[in-house]
Amino acid sequence: MLPPFVVLFGPTASGKTEILRKLASRQPCSARRDGPWFEIVSADSMQVYRGMNIGTAKPSADERRSLPHHLIDIRDPDEQFTVGDFVRESETCIHDIAARGRLPVVSGGTAFYLRALLCGLPETPPSDPDIRAEIESQRDERGLAAMHAQLEAIDPEGARAIDPHDAYRIVRALEVHRVSGRPRSAFRAPERLRDGLSCSVFELLLPRETLYARINERVDQMFARGLPDEVDRLRAAGFGKTTQALRAIGYREFFEADGRESGDLSRVRMTIQRNSRRYAKRQGTFAHLIPERIGIAPEEIGRIAEGCERMFDVINTARSPVDQARERPI
Repeated sequence: MLPPFVVLFGPTASGKTEILRKLASRQPCSARRDGPWFEIVSADSMQVYRGMNIGTAKPSADERRSLPHHLIDIRDPDEQFTVGDFVRESETCIHDIAARGRLPVVSGGTAFYLRALLCGLPETPPSDPDIRAEIESQRDERGLAAMHAQLEAIDPEGARAIDPHDAYRIVRALEVHRVSGRPRSAFRAPERLRDGLSCSVFELLLPRETLYARINERVDQMFARGLPDEVDRLRAAGFGKTTQALRAIGYREFFEADGRESGDLSRVRMTIQRNSRRYAKRQGTFAHLIPERIGIAPEEIGRIAEGCERMFDVINTARSPVDQARERPI
């Protein structure tokens, strides 16, 4: 059973980092004074990759020193990080953080990950390395669009739920069909919170116009901070348009338009802004599948703080006096 934790979910550019920064300064009276009272478990499917800092809006090194973050920079861009990996590793982090007398706060925008953590994974068949390798070979030969069309023919519902650029999930859905003879969408994910789970789930809600303006501004800031140069460094390291991680928004647009070579970075920038707005809309749609979430505006930080402090007190009430005494400063 997992110890108590808090989830802070919101679409890209909704202000999660700013809220976490403010929460860090609202330390409960019962918290120790020699460090932060909570730690963050990142629920961002792209921040796990090394070298992808600007395009994923990854917290800075200074931010991570002052407030510990987990599940960031744990894979190279050509390595897989599945939803199953996220659930296993985030559970480990939650246990470890609570054992230190701190509150685990799972924060990010990948609702697919969060739903799996909160509700459990669907009981799909295990991966078959030979079948997977065959499908990946077909993907490399025929292209991702053709593979998505193939999926649409055998599993229209599943295809609609998968971004046409999400190579991992397309390949996995085709693999599940090959292995089981059933479409991936037939393996329904659980719809209720896992038994015994103690958590508060906050969803940040912003007016669409406000959110879209924030997204456009964030992309402008990414270019000002050197996103094109970051893409160049990834290219020089041997990663390219077939690298799974670089199919993410903020990176794939450079390869699709070949904008860096042509110098037409303004077109790439506008495409990233458009794709990010569309992604934010999908995030909002998927968020409705997360049960017992509490919709909240970013300025209502007091309500989030109350929920966090409540879970923090539960963690520390349950800890033994011996454990607490070990951590008191002498």
